[in-house]
Amino acid sequence: MLLYALTIFTSAFLLFLVQPIIAKQILPWFGGSAAVWTTCLVFFQFLLLAGYAYSDWTTRKLSARRQVALHVVLLAASLAALPIIPDAGWKPAGDEDPTWRILGLLAVTIGLPYFLLSTTGPLVQAWFARTFPAGTVYRLFALSNFGSLLALLSYPFAFEFWVTTQVQSWGWSVAYVAFTVLCAASAVYSAKAPAPVRNRGQTTISGIETDAVEDQNGGLSPISPAAANEGPAPGPRDYAAWLLFSAMGAFMLLAVTNHITHDVASVPFLWILPLTLYLLTFILCFEGRGWYQRLVFLGPLLVIVSAMAYALHAERGLMDIKEAVPLNLAGLFVMCMFFHGELAAGKPAPRFLTRFYLMVSLGGALGGVAVGMVAVKLFNAYYEFGIGLVITLMVAAYVTRLMHSAVPMLALVAAGFSGFHVQQYFADLKRDAIVMERNFYGSLRVKDVASGEHSVRRLVHGAIMHGEQYVALERSNEPTTYYGATSGIAYALKALGPAPARVGVVGLGAGTLAAYGRKGDVYRFYEINPQVIEIARIGFSFLRDSAATIETVLGDARLTMEREPPQNYDVLVVDAFSSDSIPVHLITREAMGVYLRHVKPDGIIAFHVTNRFLRLAPVVQRIAEEQGLHVALISDDAEDSELSRTDWVLVSRGKFLLERPGIAKFTSEIEGIRGLGVWTDDFNNLFQILK
Repeated sequence: MLLYALTIFTSAFLLFLVQPIIAKQILPWFGGSAAVWTTCLVFFQFLLLAGYAYSDWTTRKLSARRQVALHVVLLAASLAALPIIPDAGWKPAGDEDPTWRILGLLAVTIGLPYFLLSTTGPLVQAWFARTFPAGTVYRLFALSNFGSLLALLSYPFAFEFWVTTQVQSWGWSVAYVAFTVLCAASAVYSAKAPAPVRNRGQTTISGIETDAVEDQNGGLSPISPAAANEGPAPGPRDYAAWLLFSAMGAFMLLAVTNHITHDVASVPFLWILPLTLYLLTFILCFEGRGWYQRLVFLGPLLVIVSAMAYALHAERGLMDIKEAVPLNLAGLFVMCMFFHGELAAGKPAPRFLTRFYLMVSLGGALGGVAVGMVAVKLFNAYYEFGIGLVITLMVAAYVTRLMHSAVPMLALVAAGFSGFHVQQYFADLKRDAIVMERNFYGSLRVKDVASGEHSVRRLVHGAIMHGEQYVALERSNEPTTYYGATSGIAYALKALGPAPARVGVVGLGAGTLAAYGRKGDVYRFYEINPQVIEIARIGFSFLRDSAATIETVLGDARLTMEREPPQNYDVLVVDAFSSDSIPVHLITREAMGVYLRHVKPDGIIAFHVTNRFLRLAPVVQRIAEEQGLHVALISDDAEDSELSRTDWVLVSRGKFLLERPGIAKFTSEIEGIRGLGVWTDDFNNLFQILK
């Protein structure tokens, strides 16, 4: 039993650990953290489904010895993929859609090892049930989720913190070899293990002839259903229930995660908490000690889901973070306990467990695709969160339909109450929005709001403002927010002198920096999101009213600049770090090398490092110091103006430029971080720079 448990735990741990390891390695190649990670998740989710399908098919169609022989051969073949270090030949050559290239890279690099890890949970549990028919097999599913949870929590706080990406890959590869030994040993043991009973026979119980085994006294005792590993075959309703509960759990996991990280607050690592609670509910519901009781969780479910819907409308999704995050996380926990508790209550006899896990995996994939792909195409905002709340209460009403009539009626009332407030929230979103668009990179809204005595047009991405412009024509060309006359970037641009300048900008936003453009200047904006370019041109006038020549380049800035000839910028602005999901590949040693190739010898690289949660200035300083560059931090509190507080770090080859009076007198000292190393594509860690 220890062998089976250790095999399942190891496989689950490695299954979750490999995901951030491989995604982080290829991130600098393709750019756009959200796009790369989402594509990776699609690959992982469907390969997991394929692994569960393999486990179900081999368990039902192959004899024990043939199944073991096939699996051992595949385990041996998977070692050829080690170590899991992507081949540089997969780097994109042009500006093509990287999705299929990423999927191909993942298939070649970790395809077979990941597939075999994904088969281990249901397959080893099937071997366990065959070897120990009276054992509590579903506790192994709880153990599997515990291993996944441990890997999830250990990566950002342990492995990423101390170990470079290359060493992570080698360490994981060594651990995978150990897993193959454990898995092969479990397979061989299951095929060779003696039956747990010595002789079978027939006996009559209450006039009915039934199977029996020889007991210690030589008599025949009837076989219990658990011991015989038997039970009724699942029917269509069982399959539908398994799909529904698993799909809704995954659906609400992603919907709540999107809501709290985009509409509530952009806090680093906040996405870890929902996934932790999701895995915890699996552990509790399948652990076997009755943690889930329908009557206990039903009342809290109706109350807290209704409260989430009310809060969504009442505060327009902008509750204080100290209230909104706990409310939504508590709601997710109760909802997942409900879905996974009902799922566990409907689990079949162990001999059908591979089919059960196949349906659970399929449901999880469908729930993930519904939020991650379908909703992106159907909706122009994160509507799926509110829709999911109402569906949850409708499911509760259906599940309790056979209870006292007051119970499903209360669930329907709660669903109606929630549906009203969700609909009102949707109506409010549309009412004050000039533009609402959503794509692979997130949800964008343009709205006119009052700001003091003036009205401004604001571009918002989730909870992050990416620029605003005065509505009044006489002030429409004034630089606003992070780019005012007292900001670091303003001082850098003023230091250029009267000669025409060439300025590169990583990150377009509303195009505010174009307001500084003079006749003869060239401003070249790099932007990865095509909808941002469209909105900046149509919804705002900074680009079209600028006296400078404006160029926009679609694509990841670093990849584009790696392919371009030197652009000879006087100033290169790197402005992509205002949220929690910062593109790390734009602030590494290798990225600095790319920037220096495009900047004139006496030019400036200006990093916008304003961030509520991350201390990015020391990161830039460490990279600059290593390469013999000079830095100047310019912080602007903007206390007596309508501008935003800003931090800009200016980097140049020569110290003389930063010592000019227009820059030097505003320079502040950068407070270092003890133990902070130079960030590279191979090693960087957000946890170390949390404020």
